[in-house]
Amino acid sequence: MSRPIQAQIHVEALRHNLARVRRSGPDARVWAVVKANAYGHGIERVYEGLRGADGFALLDLGEAERLRTLGWRGPILLLEGAFEQRDLEQCSRLGLWHAVHCDEQIDMLAVHKTHVPHRVFLKMNSGMNRLGFRPEQYRAAWTRLNALPQVDEISLMTHFSNADGPAGVAQQLAAFNTATQDLPGERSLSNSAAILRHMGAQAAASLRSDWIRPGIVLYGASPDHPEHSAADWALQPAMTLRSRIVGVQQLAAGDSVGYGSVFTATQPMRIGVVACGYADGYLRASPGTTERGTPVLVDGVRTRTVGRVSMDLITVDLTPAPAAGMGSEVTLWGRASNGALLPIDEVAQAGGSVGYELMCALAARVPVEVLA
Repeated sequence: MSRPIQAQIHVEALRHNLARVRRSGPDARVWAVVKANAYGHGIERVYEGLRGADGFALLDLGEAERLRTLGWRGPILLLEGAFEQRDLEQCSRLGLWHAVHCDEQIDMLAVHKTHVPHRVFLKMNSGMNRLGFRPEQYRAAWTRLNALPQVDEISLMTHFSNADGPAGVAQQLAAFNTATQDLPGERSLSNSAAILRHMGAQAAASLRSDWIRPGIVLYGASPDHPEHSAADWALQPAMTLRSRIVGVQQLAAGDSVGYGSVFTATQPMRIGVVACGYADGYLRASPGTTERGTPVLVDGVRTRTVGRVSMDLITVDLTPAPAAGMGSEVTLWGRASNGALLPIDEVAQAGGSVGYELMCALAARVPVEVLA
């Protein structure tokens, strides 16, 4: 028998989450963001669930080619644009749209030889201070692009840094709207948090755009956890990670568990040993001390980890699930067989991280099953 750990990708959950996004932005076209191999889910595995989007957005030319191989003939957007001159040749060959965020990318376009002009998304740095032209530089960049025969339509884009928190989007939105006033072209503004938190609010009229860019919400995690859970936003988990108990130990009061003895039993208890560890993508930083544990489901019953996460194994408290033993199902995140849910956001938060990181960290050695 193979090692019992397995990930499952829920195609119907992807469809559900995409429909949820469309309800928040009914007048906008949707870029399904599938960067980082679809947030660790696998582009080929999520394609059927997300092909109802209007386009796919990503970073990597290889991932764009995989989408074309799958049969996608619609728009694909490179969110960070070209990294070097020859990337533009691939954009021409694959029919890709791409971001332009710096003068060097405009310089590359100016010497690019193409029979078909490129569709570009001119990115503004409205406050994130990562990529993009500052508002006072933006119009000059647009004018340079507009003069190039290599460029067809220019769309206007920015990225919100605080859509998931109290600062919101108003300041960046004002900077964007002021700098783009009277400029032609489609707009792309909202990420996952802006879609859910702000597109239905009073600011929705000024936030409306032609394209929205959902990422984490498509995969069923909350963009503003813990203020809102995935259930609060009516999202469904697109990934489940589950394993089984492969050993059971009986502890006496005073016995410790695992490397470093970070957990000590205060009374007699049973613990289950689970085939999962940091080599599978589970966070080593997940707590399992005497005071704090990380939530898990055993046979659909919520309990906690005890002891330090090791490369191949974790240990869990079986006190809330006294009937559990060898072979019992353990849900590390996602949906248990009995329908109980363990949000990936809760697991990540316990380890001081976010659901994004857990998804992307799923290891290649974990078998993956796609459920329609």
